[in-house]
Amino acid sequence: MALVNASPFFSSTRSPNRKILSIVISLIAMMFLSLQSRGQEFAAGKPLGAVNEAGQWVDMSDNVKVFGGFHFAESCTFDPERNLILAMNSGDRIDASKNDGYVSLINPDGSVHTAKWIGATRDGLELYNPLGSAIKDGVLYTVDTDTVRSFVLKTGKPQRSIHVPGATLLNGIAVANDGTIYASNTRPESKVYKVTADGESSVFAEDGKLNVPNGVAMDQDGNIVVVNIDNRDVITFNPKGEVVRVEQAAEKGSDGIVVLKDGTKYVCSVRHGSVSRIRPGEKAEIIASGIPSAASMCYDSVQHQLVIPMNPNYALAFLKL
Repeated sequence: MALVNASPFFSSTRSPNRKILSIVISLIAMMFLSLQSRGQEFAAGKPLGAVNEAGQWVDMSDNVKVFGGFHFAESCTFDPERNLILAMNSGDRIDASKNDGYVSLINPDGSVHTAKWIGATRDGLELYNPLGSAIKDGVLYTVDTDTVRSFVLKTGKPQRSIHVPGATLLNGIAVANDGTIYASNTRPESKVYKVTADGESSVFAEDGKLNVPNGVAMDQDGNIVVVNIDNRDVITFNPKGEVVRVEQAAEKGSDGIVVLKDGTKYVCSVRHGSVSRIRPGEKAEIIASGIPSAASMCYDSVQHQLVIPMNPNYALAFLKL
């Protein structure tokens, strides 16, 4: 009976009513989802697997390897304790307001361990377009437009979100031993911000030799190393913000920077696809080339390799050292 009485409501001649009904249904659905999510705790994603016919979760067998699973991976960092690579995946590149960034766990051979580790659920999670990343003292750090976010490395649980006033596009990030965060602001203004362990932010460096800064790393002496996209400069600042050294990459377009304990620097060019090696006191030499969109790479200290995200190629490149 209700269906008969409701039929005029769905008539093609009563299109406004159809729109109203559609809005009502959408609102009810949103309320239902909201009620479902209340009280739920953050949960990280599981390693790859599937539910069998008996309804039991089964981890993927060791004789299967899966590759891929990225979405505009812009940076990675390495967790030596778990021997896993953490790849930061940016969300919707057109609509930056979508809360859909995520983190993948990748095995050292490039196969997927967990496709969506942070980002499997959105309960309590804000992660839109993560770019640079770093690990320090059991914490995963990343920059997300104008915010520095941190996560418990062991569980992936969100820890802190620190808004950086004045920041417009935070890109590279490094963390000092005392917990101080250094993050580059690439565009439109070339800056490096400093965020203390207490969450206080300030401009660490600006203008001068900064020319569209991107990658940031700490060296063995506690200095901050920054690379530029628009020139070949590899700039080392001391913690006071003073320039103590300027070196040159082999090509422009620098994105990622890795500094080893012996002082050797590796710089990748997102524009030209090369990887430069700069040994202390020596000129840069190209050790790899033809890597499309070579972005913010990391160093795998167990397998002794560089891992290089390739942005729109949705892939990682591996370079044995």
